Amino acid sequence: MLHDTGFAPGEDPLLPGPWLALEEEAEIPRLALAEGTLDARSAYQAVHDELMLDGNPRLNLATFVTTWMEPEARQLFDECLDKNLIDKDEYPRTAELERRCVNILANLWHADPENAIGCSTTGSSEACMLGGLALERRWRARRRSVDGEARGRRPNLVFGSNVQVVWEKFCRYWDVEARAVPVGDGVTHLHPDRAAGACDEHTIGVVAILGSTFDGSYEPVAKICAALDRLQDERGLDVPVHVDAASGGFIAPFLDRDLVWDFQLPRVQSINTSGHKYGLVYPGVGWAIWRDREALPEELVFRVDYLGGDMPTFSLNFSRPGAQVVAQYYQFVRLGRRGYERLHAVSRDTAMWLAERIGELRPFELLSGGSDLPVFAFRLREEIDEYTVYDVSRALRAEGWLVPAYAMPEGMEDVSVLRVVVRSGFSRDLGAIFLDSLGRAVRELESRGGDHKRDVAFHH
Repeated sequence: MLHDTGFAPGEDPLLPGPWLALEEEAEIPRLALAEGTLDARSAYQAVHDELMLDGNPRLNLATFVTTWMEPEARQLFDECLDKNLIDKDEYPRTAELERRCVNILANLWHADPENAIGCSTTGSSEACMLGGLALERRWRARRRSVDGEARGRRPNLVFGSNVQVVWEKFCRYWDVEARAVPVGDGVTHLHPDRAAGACDEHTIGVVAILGSTFDGSYEPVAKICAALDRLQDERGLDVPVHVDAASGGFIAPFLDRDLVWDFQLPRVQSINTSGHKYGLVYPGVGWAIWRDREALPEELVFRVDYLGGDMPTFSLNFSRPGAQVVAQYYQFVRLGRRGYERLHAVSRDTAMWLAERIGELRPFELLSGGSDLPVFAFRLREEIDEYTVYDVSRALRAEGWLVPAYAMPEGMEDVSVLRVVVRSGFSRDLGAIFLDSLGRAVRELESRGGDHKRDVAFHH
């Protein structure tokens, strides 16, 4: 309880720094609402002070999500937080910017912008769900045309065991059999022949990952499509492909222009990406693009008029702020092809340089080197048994660095790794500081050993 000092809130010279001007007997609510109110400044200070215990985003090498935007982008972001993106009749210009972003991405991924269709989503996970739903409904339509009925037949979806957890969610939520093909035998991602071998007449599609969250590597989308072409020639099974380009969709078009992975491949029907990853926008915005209207079944499109005007919608969410879409368009206008290329090239160069330096350290060997996504994974050499990657992760956390440690997916479960994600703004100078911290962590663990305990599972 604070007593009357005779000074206005925040002016008591005996109390250094910000302090809370609480009413007598007032308490900060934790699990239930307080009976009374609190002035705005005190409420802000209470929440602000608690958030100071969060980690430093610049030292978070676990997340793929953008942690910095220019002041001008932030200003636009703030100006559009109260605009409801779904209300296209009230905010037609915001709707127009979303349409332009869809066309820009369709063009970037070699679709015909006149025929392609797409939308923004709440992160790439919603975009994956929409892509999966379109595959499932198209499969049902195909089955009806073959035997007149798809009911009673459980569809399946084929992907590598290295996929992000959203694909397991999709299969569970919509009662689709998840055919997760194990990795291993020299590859850390989906093998083309194994993908084709897992398909049958009930397969709704194959998911190819352009940039694995486990080690940053691209899956060979063109080879997967070629294997499915052979499957169609041999068995008559026409299996479509969805490309989960959550991260790679904003990397490959600028740094790997000769790589064929997108709508240049006729078998690719839909692609998703995260604008809030290497699209360089604050969370959370994703994008889903279909090759043409035939790839998105009309039954998934709803039309509403109770906000004014006739508005088609095919997203899972309804009301959400337009800020992220506006920020995405700002980045497209601001950076263009050369800007994205320059920023991502610096990130990839930094990732490859840092991976090479870590690979030179005695305890470590690389699983990937940052040459696809600016992401790499490394593990302890087999002869190191005094401590584990989980001990290294904990030691780095003590210096403020967040570097996840986890086991690789089915097929490589016995391999545990550390992973570093290099984002825009992570310089070589900061990388050198990280190397110093990693060196100190190793020396400390070599002198005292680790506790060999595994952290709570890091789920992708």
